[in-house]
Amino acid sequence: MLNGSRVLVADDEPNARRILEILLRRLGCEVFSAADGKAALAILRETPMDLLITDLNMPGMGGLELLAALRSDGHALPVIVVTAYGTVENAVAAMKQGAFDFIIRPLDVEQVEMVIHRALNVQRIHQENEFLRDEMNKDWGEFVGQCPAMQKIYELIRQAGPSKASIFIIGETGTGKELVARAIHSNSGRRGLFVPINCAAIPADILESELFGYVRGAFTGAHKDRVGKFELAHEGTLFLDEITEMNPSIQAKLLRVLQESRIDRLGSNHSIEVDIRIIAATNRDPLGAVRLGRLREDLYYRINVLGIQLPPLRERREDIPLLARHFLEKYRRSLGGDSFKLSGEVAQALMAYAWPGNVRELENMMERAVVLSQGLEVGLRHLPQEMLLTESPVILMSSIGNEDMDLEASVAKLEKNLLNKALAESAGNKAKAARILKISERTLWYKLKKYDLKAGSPE
Repeated sequence: MLNGSRVLVADDEPNARRILEILLRRLGCEVFSAADGKAALAILRETPMDLLITDLNMPGMGGLELLAALRSDGHALPVIVVTAYGTVENAVAAMKQGAFDFIIRPLDVEQVEMVIHRALNVQRIHQENEFLRDEMNKDWGEFVGQCPAMQKIYELIRQAGPSKASIFIIGETGTGKELVARAIHSNSGRRGLFVPINCAAIPADILESELFGYVRGAFTGAHKDRVGKFELAHEGTLFLDEITEMNPSIQAKLLRVLQESRIDRLGSNHSIEVDIRIIAATNRDPLGAVRLGRLREDLYYRINVLGIQLPPLRERREDIPLLARHFLEKYRRSLGGDSFKLSGEVAQALMAYAWPGNVRELENMMERAVVLSQGLEVGLRHLPQEMLLTESPVILMSSIGNEDMDLEASVAKLEKNLLNKALAESAGNKAKAARILKISERTLWYKLKKYDLKAGSPE
């Protein structure tokens, strides 16, 4: 599992370095060595590493200084610090500065192996997420997210892309339904266009002509032939957003197109063969729409060959910092200037907010913040007042304190506070705690494991 992992050992004592080198090579790692912090930093600036193991007390540049320089350079690789028994407080200080873990001399081989395995596993996951994010940004536009729910969405997209199956995407407004549809089309290999149309934004009489097209003289004002969206999407993908708002009579005609792969332009007696893939979406409960007569039952089962349920932003809060940074960078590039960062208070407010508008609302908020901040840091004064007037952010931010923390630390502490509070209120009942937090039980279990929390455990 660790074969090929690159590990740098920094220690001024040759015997201490040798012990770790032997252990790491036995685990299958490629080992590099440095006798002090400056030498280690020079290696790290030239050679990519998966893990750094450093002594805290070294001449010239010690472990804490090396760690600070590393983070200043933007290196995110995990760091394990080595310290002697009786100076654990130094290791704790290193952990506060971003070290992954510490080990104490004299070394316990089993403990050292366990810590190394954990650190390299974390690095592997980080690298996979970086690759996935790069792939998403490269092929699928602004599709950003790393939480377990989004990982499953990505896998569904990869599986569904090459097939011809019709797909039904369900999710609240602003969750990214069109992004999912575009991602599926991008991975489909279909030669034609991706053609989106919002069924809720177009009156029924106009929607029919938009979809099917028409011939000259089909109705008053039809002065020339017009190609409809079905024909435009030939050998491509037609995305029908908010399909539950489509008139039932047009739904019946859509069902016929799906069954026969042919369309008739309005006013024409000649059928046109089309090869299209349908991806539909709605922000409603589709079965509820069927019961209310807003969606034909036979059409529902025809388009719901594969259903994809998008989680609202409030159920994927661990993605909020990543999304916020993404949008800040996006609008920073459009306006020019240096990179923006979020204050700890803003990070807390973003995590505590309910996000009724989901990702779209977060994007608009970050665009606003970039315009108003005119500087390098986004503060509370750059957020909409209505967001700050809600009760939960104020209460939750006061529980964090006023110390200056980075974004990840703020997010982690806030999540742990929320989890502990929900567990306490539910008397340890996981299902009830999940309902209080408005997340799934699966997500709750994931977060409890992530932070090593148990019912009623302290922060």
